[in-house]
Amino acid sequence: MAKHLVPLLNRILVEKIVPPSKTTAGILLPEKTAKLNSGKVVAVGSGLRDKEGNHIPVSVKEGDTVLLPDYGGTEIKLDDKEYHLYRDEDILGTLHDD
Repeated sequence: MAKHLVPLLNRILVEKIVPPSKTTAGILLPEKTAKLNSGKVVAVGSGLRDKEGNHIPVSVKEGDTVLLPDYGGTEIKLDDKEYHLYRDEDILGTLHDD
């Protein structure tokens, strides 16, 4: 049975991007050469409401590549895949290809 997680409020579900451990030529890379701590947004919550009741949407959307903090988030395992759940304000930024 496949599970589907829908984040609540300002939560964001992220699948971390694992950098390759070896080159295309087969050379093993040390852990220190790891790229940025980034991930792909899988699902987002609906956002928050301020004191006046106005809707504050989440700042990222599904499919965005985001920069993540080194620590934090809640690790979740669904169908043998690891995901992390972050608050919107914990996301450091979005990454774009030039």
